[in-house]
Amino acid sequence: MNAQDIRDRFAALRAKGMRHKDAAAAMGLSEGAAVAAHTGAHDKALSATRLRGPWVELLQALELCGPVLALTRNETTVHEKTGVYEKVSGSDAMGLALGEAIDLRLFFSRWHAGFAVSEAAANAGVPPSQSLQFFNAQGVAVHKIFVRDASDRDAFQSVIASYTAADEPVVFVPAEAKAVPREDSAIDASGLADAWRAMQDTHEFFGLLNKFSVERQQSFRLTEGQFTQRAELSAVRDLLQEASFDGTPIMVFVGSPGCIQIHSGPVVRIEPLEVCGADENAPPIRWLNVLDPGFNLHLREDRIASVWIVEKPTSDGIVTSVEAFDGEGELMAMFFGARKPGVPEREEWRRIVSELPRLQPAAQKP
Repeated sequence: MNAQDIRDRFAALRAKGMRHKDAAAAMGLSEGAAVAAHTGAHDKALSATRLRGPWVELLQALELCGPVLALTRNETTVHEKTGVYEKVSGSDAMGLALGEAIDLRLFFSRWHAGFAVSEAAANAGVPPSQSLQFFNAQGVAVHKIFVRDASDRDAFQSVIASYTAADEPVVFVPAEAKAVPREDSAIDASGLADAWRAMQDTHEFFGLLNKFSVERQQSFRLTEGQFTQRAELSAVRDLLQEASFDGTPIMVFVGSPGCIQIHSGPVVRIEPLEVCGADENAPPIRWLNVLDPGFNLHLREDRIASVWIVEKPTSDGIVTSVEAFDGEGELMAMFFGARKPGVPEREEWRRIVSELPRLQPAAQKP
């Protein structure tokens, strides 16, 4: 399929209401490959301009644009925050954004290509959608930034002009097969538990997984009853609704292959939504939404396959998370009580977690 064919088919699928990612998948392409086909001169509603790095410098330049929308997603969950890109720092490999609203952990080594994307609206009186979109080597979106009504569009265009790259083809490669976790019996479960018990900071956990060559949920299974417990699949909805009832501020983490995006603060408007697809025999898609000013979360509740309550020792005491996984074993989202380093976990959050419905450990099931 050449670029013109991709653009023609993409436009037809967009006209049917498909999202970019879904339209690309319907053509057997990655989203990145579909966007890349829209560079150069053509007559379609969507146009793309290739960008260059350093990515940390590009993100730093966005501060002058004022409030924009930051979007990070995975296969099942979308995390959207509106705010200013402030306190951005880092290197070619990694970075941070520590603004009041935009809070990101950035893994630039996985950012393969970036594009400025403009898409004309169906209504000629509505300004075109403008965004910056970044993809990994497999063409999976790692982070997107959208202009909002309060954004400085001139400053946004200036950033694009400063970081426009030569219009050269971008090559994306197929995703590698997912690594198969080692057998539980091959893991030093006792050593894992000892190292877990000795943690002083939650950030040590990733290193712990690497040290023992253990997959995340596998580590939960191997320490079940010591540091982890299984929860009912309704636990994510339960905790969001309870936090909204009593105003407990929480942290919501959603990650892509190249970015983790974080909301810290209260959640207010929790809106479950069922959507029926074209196949009337298929079960409805169930979205669990947070629809607050400045923060939106869209989580496929029907895709939740397991939920874990996880305790990690720190120098500030136990820190508790609730982690949801899909049927492929991929982490959908993590939830914590809002806290700052040096401050113990909130008792209100511990109460919410303590009231979540638990499941019986797998080894004890009849």
